[in-house]
Amino acid sequence: MSRALLSTMQEDHADSTLSDADSLESPAPRRTIRSYVMRAGRTTDGQNRALADLGPRFLLTYQQQPLDYPATFGRVAPVVLEIGFGMGEASAHIAGVLPDTDFIGCEVHEPGVGAYLKRIGEQSLSNVRIIRHDAVEVLENMIAPASLSGVHIFFPDPWHKKRHHKRRLIQPPLVALLTSRLAPGGYLHCATDWEPYAQQMLEVLSAAPDLVNTADSYADKPHYRPLTKFENRGLRLGHGVWDLVFRKR
Repeated sequence: MSRALLSTMQEDHADSTLSDADSLESPAPRRTIRSYVMRAGRTTDGQNRALADLGPRFLLTYQQQPLDYPATFGRVAPVVLEIGFGMGEASAHIAGVLPDTDFIGCEVHEPGVGAYLKRIGEQSLSNVRIIRHDAVEVLENMIAPASLSGVHIFFPDPWHKKRHHKRRLIQPPLVALLTSRLAPGGYLHCATDWEPYAQQMLEVLSAAPDLVNTADSYADKPHYRPLTKFENRGLRLGHGVWDLVFRKR
């Protein structure tokens, strides 16, 4: 899962200071909700080829109107949105084991997009589309209310320091937005390897009025989510992994 989609529901001015010159001017209005922090990275030759060759088919242009899913995928099927797919390893696996489901991935990190496209080509996947844009704006403008069968958010950045907890992705405003886009019976699946964040996730999701936990607390890892290299390394070091699966009433 990507560490590029690091923070959301954060104020742009948090933890920043203005220079004397900046303070002389009235700042232009800025969005206060963000779903990512950009990180550096270079695309490989293989990723660049995938972007050039497969991008025209699998990349969707951001637009300010809801997607027509049957027109987008060429069929009628359940649609799952993934926020932050990293290098696409787990996402491609899931798309392969769930061929009757269509997947939309939001990711802004170009090497990750290129790597996912490369996997799509290697595995001959057809049930995936990618949007390189802020997931909050995608949810607000491209995803119709009550239209998703599921949402995946795997290993978002835990923002370990207490003063940075407000940057964490799973916060009540985003959960409310996600829930509004889920169809009744649709699910929200989150996973993290940081126990304090898992505890916050459980608290926030349990407080959402339209969501119901599918387990007593944390869920067993669903069959479709693979163990990634990152996760396997953590398990070898004795780190835990916590899955949370909630359904919309």
